[in-house]
Amino acid sequence: MRSSSSPRIFVAGHQGLVGSALVRALRRQAGNHLITRSHAECDLTDQMRVRDFFSSEKIDHVYLAAARVGGIHANNTYPAEFIYENLMVQANVIHEAWRSGVKRLLFLGSSCIYPRLARQPIKEEDLMSGPLEPTNEAYASAKIAGIKMCESYNRQYGTDFRSVMPTNLYGPGDNYHPENSHVIPALLRRFHEAKSNNSDAVQIWGSGTPRREFLYVDDMADACTHIMALDRASYDAITAPNLSHINVGTGKDVTISEVADLISSVTEYRGKIIFDDTKPDGTPRKLMDSHKVFALGWSPKVGLKQGLKETYQHFLTGRARC
Repeated sequence: MRSSSSPRIFVAGHQGLVGSALVRALRRQAGNHLITRSHAECDLTDQMRVRDFFSSEKIDHVYLAAARVGGIHANNTYPAEFIYENLMVQANVIHEAWRSGVKRLLFLGSSCIYPRLARQPIKEEDLMSGPLEPTNEAYASAKIAGIKMCESYNRQYGTDFRSVMPTNLYGPGDNYHPENSHVIPALLRRFHEAKSNNSDAVQIWGSGTPRREFLYVDDMADACTHIMALDRASYDAITAPNLSHINVGTGKDVTISEVADLISSVTEYRGKIIFDDTKPDGTPRKLMDSHKVFALGWSPKVGLKQGLKETYQHFLTGRARC
């Protein structure tokens, strides 16, 4: 028999950036029974394997952090894989969570769900109010579908499926692949290698002028567990009518040029920084309006410079996925 005092919690995508941070956060809480599966153990794009998993494990709570993710280059190069894999994972996990009677599910989305030229800061109500950024439209479309699945199952079946939309994340457990990673891990690796190779300059895609908001991934995990711990009435009271998602960010943004300067300082690189404005910038600005999650009693604890220092130290240990 399931015990509410010791919930069986499935963290989907536990080996990724967000999933590993969720595991750290949940393990700090007494009484949780964590359940994880690697891709080899349970391919979440395979409906029957997902159905068998939920049928046998009797899960109480789900954190759906499994996703195919990447930076501008990866999203622009592999749109078919990004939309297919993310749609399949979300559809299988959300549907089978409902079929097996999961009590509560948290779906992890992305700030890229919002229009490319959305008003700033971006509010939850801005969803689907304009065209998406073309370079990551496939990924964003899949994430929007995940939000709408949660809303649809809540409305039709009375489930308690919640969604959070984090801003740009970074931290321990990130992907440092030279082509397929996000901006902070890509720059950390590039500056580190430039320092190691005594390079005169580091070249960065774009003009350096776009503004981005960055959140340390362990802060994000704390926000997720905080939101999951809320009673249904408190969660419903803070979300807008007919919406199920909440933005999670810091409320502050910086230019890519400023981020590059910080990373240059953290890695102690002394060469030049050159921006290649023939390459795409992506969305000009992306700052989240996170007043709803702040009103629920959560706030970030790790500042950008401190987070970059801790992330770089983790990179240097050799545990980074390069």
